[in-house]
Amino acid sequence: MKGLNLLCCCVASLLLLGTAEEVEDASEPIKRDRSHLENTLKLNEDKPADDVSGVLQRLRKIYHSSIKPLEQSYRYNELRQHEITDGEITSKPMVLFLGPWSVGKSSMINYLLGLDNTPYQLYTGAEPTTSEFTVIMHGPKLKTIEGIVMAADSARSFSPLEKFGQNFLEKLIGIEVPHKLLERVTFVDTPGIIENRKQQERGYPFNDVCQWFIDRADLIFVVFDPTKLDVGLELEMLFRQLKGRESQIRIILNKADSLATQELMRVYGALFWSLAPLINVTEPPRVYVSSFWPHEYHPDTHKDLFLKEEISLLEDLNQVIENRMENKIAFIRQHAIRVRIHALLVDRYLQTYKDKMTFFSDGELVFRDIVEDPDRFFIFKSILAKTNVSKFDLPNREAYKDFFGINPITSFKLLSQQCSYMGGCFLEKIEKAITRELPDLLGSIGLGKKPNVLSCDITGCGETPKNRYKKP
Repeated sequence: MKGLNLLCCCVASLLLLGTAEEVEDASEPIKRDRSHLENTLKLNEDKPADDVSGVLQRLRKIYHSSIKPLEQSYRYNELRQHEITDGEITSKPMVLFLGPWSVGKSSMINYLLGLDNTPYQLYTGAEPTTSEFTVIMHGPKLKTIEGIVMAADSARSFSPLEKFGQNFLEKLIGIEVPHKLLERVTFVDTPGIIENRKQQERGYPFNDVCQWFIDRADLIFVVFDPTKLDVGLELEMLFRQLKGRESQIRIILNKADSLATQELMRVYGALFWSLAPLINVTEPPRVYVSSFWPHEYHPDTHKDLFLKEEISLLEDLNQVIENRMENKIAFIRQHAIRVRIHALLVDRYLQTYKDKMTFFSDGELVFRDIVEDPDRFFIFKSILAKTNVSKFDLPNREAYKDFFGINPITSFKLLSQQCSYMGGCFLEKIEKAITRELPDLLGSIGLGKKPNVLSCDITGCGETPKNRYKKP
């Protein structure tokens, strides 16, 4: 009898253990297959990285010899607040994640990098969880870097962030992760937008910091979810800052598998309705609809559609990574064009000031009239007559009131005086960089040629600029 009771107890224990295991297995969500992600982003390929050191060396030399002298002479950084460092020239492509709180920005980064349930994963939750600007970059081992250390390291591209104050640097954090994708790209996770919080409560200029990252991002993911489609003041300001960067914006409707088909159509239309006043472009923005997290799609949803949308977004990301050098050269050339236009405008302001000044004139009053109404003196119209200047590239007239408010016009020299016997003329050097040197460097990448670094070191990347003060 005792043996029978013992046998029954053993059988009961085994049944209970099996039931517990089934419940435990049922409670664990099924993970999604990641093969499409690894194939699209080419994470399984052992292809060696392209050697771009020669191109970067040539690009850095062109910037320092042909662009930066004019940039510093006419204090362009005080107009645009955009100073290019060597770290920025050599940096990897940057992908920026923006959007309301708890829409899945951090979860999307965890999914792309496969960090879920690992020591590396970013903290996520239904409440606002990300209060810092988090830079996820490659490193030999898992390592956390404080913001003050990132800003102090000149080898990184984040040293200009010191200008936003120590309160911001406490909200900046870097995480190094040994991941193959991070060898080719850097991710930046941002605090979620909370419309009922005043910006000054953050303790640092949130919009200015966002603008710094927007100006340097190669791809911008603006993430929404079906429960956060309303547009408030902070989100409206964010889209104003994104103006002119529409080609780099990708709008993502995340958590799409949480809705039935009819509800998803309504949410999709509501998202367009909310964003329509904020994006003033002729073509509607591309909206990717999917669920970016590691768990399997909910049953009875459009799994094939969500998978195709995800692959399309991954292809966009991979294209940005593949075109790294082309985008970098195009960015430096765009910067050079803006510096040239700024120098031409300051030169025109100064020339007009000198022409209007007489022996009995009050210099302050004369220049105030010029700054208040530059059109009366044809300041901007005269610039349009110059080669390679478009009216769409001209800066805001109001910006020069503030610029000359802190930079007296008498502290500048005319462009015709910015020449030296050995160095040549600043204007001719930057024009040559825009029209010849940078396009040639871009063409050498397209043809698979390696730029001749040695000849660049010897000749200064081109012919010697003409010097109007040199005797024939």
